[in-house]
Amino acid sequence: MTPAARLSAAIELIGTIETQRIPAGRALKEWGVAHRFAGSGDRAAIAGLVWDVLRRYASSAFLMDADTARARLIGMLRLERNMDASAMAALFDGSRFAPTPLTDAEKAALASRSLKDAPAHVAGDYPEWLDPHLVRVFGEDRAAEAAAMASRAPLDLRVNTLKSSRDKVARSLEHLKAQPTPWSQVGLRIDLSADARNPGIQSEEDFIKGAVEVQDEGSQLAALFSAAKPGEQVIDLCAGAGGKTLALAALMQGRGRLIATDRDKRQLAPIHERLSRAGVHNAEVRSPKGEADPLADIRASADLVVIDAPCTGTGTWRRNPDAKWRMRPGALEIRLKDQVEVLERAVPLVKSGGRVAYITCSVLAEENSDQVAAFVTRHPEFSALPPEQTASVLWDRAEAFAKAALQTPEGWLMTPRRTGTDGFFVSVMKKTA
Repeated sequence: MTPAARLSAAIELIGTIETQRIPAGRALKEWGVAHRFAGSGDRAAIAGLVWDVLRRYASSAFLMDADTARARLIGMLRLERNMDASAMAALFDGSRFAPTPLTDAEKAALASRSLKDAPAHVAGDYPEWLDPHLVRVFGEDRAAEAAAMASRAPLDLRVNTLKSSRDKVARSLEHLKAQPTPWSQVGLRIDLSADARNPGIQSEEDFIKGAVEVQDEGSQLAALFSAAKPGEQVIDLCAGAGGKTLALAALMQGRGRLIATDRDKRQLAPIHERLSRAGVHNAEVRSPKGEADPLADIRASADLVVIDAPCTGTGTWRRNPDAKWRMRPGALEIRLKDQVEVLERAVPLVKSGGRVAYITCSVLAEENSDQVAAFVTRHPEFSALPPEQTASVLWDRAEAFAKAALQTPEGWLMTPRRTGTDGFFVSVMKKTA
């Protein structure tokens, strides 16, 4: 397919997503099945265009002063890919399979309009109902913070120190231009341009042998801030596919007891193979069976309980741009109840002097500081550790991190604009009695 034909396909797909109200991933899959002539490069390029339109869904329409799939694609090309009108005109030439030429109105919009006077929710590309929630956290910076969450994320990797070192893996992945991450001592980053294809990390020898895993640097830092130590008893209460379980195992250096569980046993399906590939031998996976509590035998003995809490995922908009447009206010209420429930489950597991690490991939105060403040009010035997104390694991980068991230009495908030990570909140609470 020509680049122009890819644009036509992307316009068609955006229209399908809008009219049929289906997830973008499903629409892309169905399009690929129906257009088998399209090669893998074509499908990847078209998917990139669609995801970028969803990242800039509101601002692109505002820029073009038109609420159509075509307008949104044109606006995205200007905002996200910095393409000028002349470059677009060469693609929108009306030839076979290409979009029709730019209209006078489209040319005028590209020449005269900007986001200077756009409302915050438009400039930041987020649903308007979320505006008061983001005002609480970011104030006048909310549009800039949200706009950073609308740009494409880099590909972050976590080096598995049970099998290798960052320097060694960096040399091995030099052909992918992998560079050390700014904060995590075990992270590598591969920066991607707006139209670049994701490198096939899963086919790299380091990945196959378990020396490296795909994990955003913010998620790596969340595990580091928990300060899991060799010899401790650690419970990953919402383990899911096991990303943080693997990071915790490396921090424990293979020593101690690591228990991974999740209320939804389907989420645990990939964890067994991942633990094996990573060379983790001190982890035990406990799947729920009926109504029985998989942790019934553990009472007040855990040194650390890690809660990667269910949340709205507002911090992951860079990677899941269509999720923000499908999010409804009721979803926040549901997640708040889920978070209270999982926090309460952790209480009887923690021994005196033990810790609870509460983590979300959300930037909303209701899911973050508010939840922690309410928890320590309900359970005065717990207190939130000062954030600067938890960040001490970053050694010489701790001071710089403290200047970059947002800090509350309850914990740290990382954002793409401030720390270059996904949006993550981390609070560590210690049981004092």
